[in-house]
Amino acid sequence: MKNLSKLTQEEIELLFWLSKNTNGKFKINAKTGIVDIEGDFICKDFIKYQGVVRFGVVTGDFNCYNNKLTSLVGVPQEVGGDFNCSRNKLTSLEGVPQKIGGDFNCSRNKLTSLVGAPQEIKDDFYCENNKLTSLVGAPQEVGGGFYCYGNKLTSLEGAPQVVGGDFICSNNKLTSLVGAPQKVGGDFSCAHNQLTSLVGAPQVVRGDFYCESNRLISLEGAPQVAIGSFYCSDNKLKSLVGAPQKVKQNFNCYRNPVSEKILQLIFNKMKSGASYPVALAASKNDITEKDWNLLDKTGLTPDLEKGGSVLGRFGIFS
Repeated sequence: MKNLSKLTQEEIELLFWLSKNTNGKFKINAKTGIVDIEGDFICKDFIKYQGVVRFGVVTGDFNCYNNKLTSLVGVPQEVGGDFNCSRNKLTSLEGVPQKIGGDFNCSRNKLTSLVGAPQEIKDDFYCENNKLTSLVGAPQEVGGGFYCYGNKLTSLEGAPQVVGGDFICSNNKLTSLVGAPQKVGGDFSCAHNQLTSLVGAPQVVRGDFYCESNRLISLEGAPQVAIGSFYCSDNKLKSLVGAPQKVKQNFNCYRNPVSEKILQLIFNKMKSGASYPVALAASKNDITEKDWNLLDKTGLTPDLEKGGSVLGRFGIFS
């Protein structure tokens, strides 16, 4: 580094800016000008110095959120903690660090693609509230949660296939779950989309499963074991075909064409091991004419209807 007396006013201001925003120590390579940080760096007014300063390795967090950035020129290539470039005006992830030890957050930008995203994320990946139309470019394995809600996705092509935490793809324009991860360590939410089927949904979800506010008429494709609660309210359900066989907490099915009371009645019989047609037949005596006319009776033969009604009357499934 130059003698302080020989520094220009611009260089003095840069040193002051680095010192003010560094929680730890910084070092400038005299030959390359690259700045390494031992600790965390919060980039206030980064846009003022973008193109002047280049970061190399940051051992802690690197935070350049809410800076009106349109590119990631100058950001470090290796971050030991979290990397946060949210709330900017980014349209591309070109230049993003490829080694990140914590969370990656590019939410609330103008991104239409995840091409260029880091491929190894140990904690959470946040890309919500952008303009994404595809998840191509996303890492295929995420140690924590993956949050892509509030975009313009119509499919989950390119989504990570193993997610250690939550996978939240709600509030998009999804018409299919094909491409969804098959293992989710936390909650899975595909609520507030345009789904007519759950085919493609993960079969292992260790938290709650949310599929409310779609256009589902059945639950075909749903995971068969829900470790937490299962939410399928605000749909167009007329059948429980495909409903999970085991739900450890709550099964919520209100605001569907068929009343919640009847759907719960049928579901409780299915939990005892009955198929949907058998549970439907066994519940017939307790179903109102209105609900009976709405229910999908696929697989309900006259013999099964008669026999199931007898079983229901004698409380075989109660």
